[in-house]
Amino acid sequence: MKIQVINPNTTASMTQKIGLAAKAVASPDTEIIACNPTMGPVSIEGHYDEALSVVGLLEEIHQGEATGVDGYVIACFGDPGLLAARELARGPVLGIAEAAMHAASFVATGFSIVTTLKRTQVIARQLVENYGMSRFCRNIRAIDLPVLELEIAGSPARKTIIQECKSALAEDDCGAIVLGCGGMADLPAEISDEIGIPVIDGVTAAVKFVEALVSLGLSTSKVGDLAYPIPKPYTGMLAPFAPKK
Repeated sequence: MKIQVINPNTTASMTQKIGLAAKAVASPDTEIIACNPTMGPVSIEGHYDEALSVVGLLEEIHQGEATGVDGYVIACFGDPGLLAARELARGPVLGIAEAAMHAASFVATGFSIVTTLKRTQVIARQLVENYGMSRFCRNIRAIDLPVLELEIAGSPARKTIIQECKSALAEDDCGAIVLGCGGMADLPAEISDEIGIPVIDGVTAAVKFVEALVSLGLSTSKVGDLAYPIPKPYTGMLAPFAPKK
């Protein structure tokens, strides 16, 4: 099967990291296609960034549909454009926040989320509520460092994340940690070894869930609100994105 793992920002180094994490857990007969849009923000750190990242993300979905992709992972913890992507796609589409929270709920009765900037805690809280995870989520913690700090060699970001995970374990009565950024995809094993509880990265969790859904023959329902977009003209710079029959 072919799974397209889309980093919705335009930072290629993060895409490469995400792709390596996805390939490390994928089954031998699964082809991982890691990509990012050619337009949009270099990092996604708020509502505005999220909104403007979605057009590029959807263009990647369009390309995947044209090349026979079986399923998709949206590799940003805000799960931007998730429902719109499901409208476009035949196969399953998972966001990494949704996948990570569900995975954590399978292995612990409570989890804490460790994310990047403090301002994104609001987005994470909205997702917790939307996904019905409020009874599992003990806390949402932020290291308050920009996402792209994770891409800088020698940055204190890794050490800061590990320390925040230790604080969550000590203070939040949680049995698992959810890492709240696609740029943390290379960290779960290292942190889990250090603190002794499950640490879940949504990229790898989403890849395995997509594999399972495709293997079960489950595709995105095209009845109701996830039916293909209604064909109509779009105007201005969005004209090329108009839904077609």
